[in-house]
This record gives sequence, structure tokens and C-alpha cells, in this order.
Amino acid sequence: MLRVLAVDDEKPLLEELLYLLRSDPRVRSAEGASDATEALRRVTRALESGPDGADGIDVVFLDIHMAGLTGLDIARLLAGFARPPLIVFVTAHEGFAVQAFDLKAVDYVLKPVRPERLAEAVRRACAQAGRPEEAAAPGAPGAAAAVPAARRPGTEAGAPPAVPPAADRAPEQIAVELGGVTRFVAIADIAYVEAQGDYARLHTDEGSHLVRIPLATLEERWAARGFVRIHRRHLVALGRIDELRLDAGTTTVRVGPAELQVSRRHARELRDLLMRQAMG
Repeated sequence: MLRVLAVDDEKPLLEELLYLLRSDPRVRSAEGASDATEALRRVTRALESGPDGADGIDVVFLDIHMAGLTGLDIARLLAGFARPPLIVFVTAHEGFAVQAFDLKAVDYVLKPVRPERLAEAVRRACAQAGRPEEAAAPGAPGAAAAVPAARRPGTEAGAPPAVPPAADRAPEQIAVELGGVTRFVAIADIAYVEAQGDYARLHTDEGSHLVRIPLATLEERWAARGFVRIHRRHLVALGRIDELRLDAGTTTVRVGPAELQVSRRHARELRDLLMRQAMG
């Protein structure tokens, strides 16, 4: 069972988080810290006592925006220890997900926290801590959702959480999570996809959405939908390409207002695909 420290400088949110964590049978203990200084003091004490000590901490559920040091700052400091606790970020802000992945976070949970989403973060922490037998503990909140909103079978334990493929709901949509709310974006509305580490940012005419799926996975899933790889960083809907330009040996495409570079290894194939499309 997990020993947890939850860190948030907003007391009502911290109390709600602790309530949910303590309700999970996979959590042995859950203590709170309301600022970075207190959190670092508790973690330091835990590390000094050793993994089996009375003050041990397995996982830190960490807010990002706090007075003084941010959650990202705390995670960077903890990364310098030989055996740091696992980190789960709990935040109202979507935009730090890539940085969280770079810091080897187990999960990235958006506020307001939903019990089933938090239960999935606990499951991932159990798996990462080497306790797979506890990962899907019977009776845990949300445990019935064996395939969570954050990960699918086939991803490695400890990999960044992945939004489930929309094929499970409707083959024309993909689920995206923002602020604790799951929305379904039509794949037909996506113009191109940008890689951000093991995450991908979906670009539509209305805006963009960060999902927890590697670009290579989307390339494989969406090949039949007309998405083609043009660069190690970009996957583009073939029908959304407005212009192909060759200038001084550099190939680019215009997709709406965006101009994207085409790598040399993909340039010839892309030109052939566009010619075949133009010829029907």
C-alpha cells in the first residue's frame, strides 16, 4: 500500500484531495503539506528514514502553482536524490504537461479532480512502485474502469499517461481532457498533429489540445484516415494541405495559417501522395 504526501497551498483543495486519497484502499496513509517548505521538510525526513522507515513516502501528489517554489521546482529538487518518491502532478493548468513528462512524473491530473481520475493515478503509482497486485485493488474508486482516461494497454509502466483512443467510443472522435472535463474532438476537424515528447498536440481550426499519446501511435492509428508523417515532429491530414512549396531545397506545406517543414526523407512520398490526390 502507498504512503502519500499531498501538497497544495489551497486548503479546501488539499482537504478534498486528502479525502479522496484516504478513501482508496490502496493508500496506507495520506498526509498533507500546504507549502513547498513543509513539503520538502517532510520528504527530506522520509528519505533520511529510508524506504521502510516510519516517515517513508512513496508518492507525492503535487500542485504546480504555489507561493514560493512551484511544484515543478520541488520535483526538480527531488530528482536530485538517489531514491526520490514518485511524483503525480495535480493542477488546473494543462500547459505544463510536457515539463511534467520531462521530470518523469507518473501522472498529470487536472483539477477539478474527479475520483475515478485520481484512482487511475493511484493505480499508475502502484504499478510504478512495483506493486502491480495492488494496482487494480477491488473496491478502489474507479477501479472498474480497467482502461483509464489516461492510459491504454500496450504502453509501458511509467510512460506518460495517454488519452484513450476515440475508437472505444466512436471511431470518428478522440477524447481530450481539460480541467477535469473530457471532450470529444472529431478527427475530421484535426488539421495536423505536433509531437511534444511522448505527448501530441492536436491542432484544429478552433485551437489545440494536448493528449497523452505519442505521435508514432497516432500515425499508425490514423494512416487510414489520410494522416501522413511529414517530419519527426508533425503528422498532417493530407486533405488539409493548402500548399506545397519547394524553396532552395527546403520543402514546406501550408496547413491553414501554419507553415510546416517537410523532412527530406518524407518530401518525395508527400509530393507523390498529393499528385495522386489531385488526379483523383
